[in-house]
Amino acid sequence: MDKFIAHILVVDDDDGIRSLVKKFLNENNYLVSTADSAEDAIEKIKIINFDLIVLDIMMPGKSGLDFIAENKNKLETPVILLTAKGEANERVEGLEIGADDYLPKPFEPKELVLRIQNILDKTIMTGQKRVMEFENIKIDLNKLLISNKNKDFKINTTEKKILERMINNPGKTFTREDIGQLINLDKERSIDVIITRLRKKIEIDPKNPKFLQTIRGTGYVLWIE
Repeated sequence: MDKFIAHILVVDDDDGIRSLVKKFLNENNYLVSTADSAEDAIEKIKIINFDLIVLDIMMPGKSGLDFIAENKNKLETPVILLTAKGEANERVEGLEIGADDYLPKPFEPKELVLRIQNILDKTIMTGQKRVMEFENIKIDLNKLLISNKNKDFKINTTEKKILERMINNPGKTFTREDIGQLINLDKERSIDVIITRLRKKIEIDPKNPKFLQTIRGTGYVLWIE
């Protein structure tokens, strides 16, 4: 089996910090891309599925918090915030809106590596099944893709959370309440819309679903024979 090499995006407007972090992460066998602003990072995540983002809070233009807030519904990638010592409120806000960890500046590069590895151990490198193939369909949560008869469909963060839970619990019925708690949504109609959207990506005939089935009066199940 090929060794997993995580691809990390380092976002900071300080050239020195970007260079330092990139050098140290490269020395620890990580693949690293950099961005000098939140706007630059937004363009990069459109074309690359990074495994983790190291993100500065205070930057010209959009801040790191702006980046998280604007992309949290489509960004599943874990985020570590780099913060100045006096930004306690920003650290709390960052964690509340979706960051996974933070590290105050100045920081020891070795500590950053340990925090990165700790997060990756809990996500990408867990024992959770992240790829499922059946008939002519492949669900790949690592790539955020569903391949269905030679057509590729991107999946967003919400869809990924639902599929990840279902893939690891095949044949289990999930109520709308279960799904709502998972994706922090309490509107049943909105949940039905998300399931309908997923069926268009998974099913050969979305109007007559074979795999992502409705259990009348209960909820939904991913049924793979």
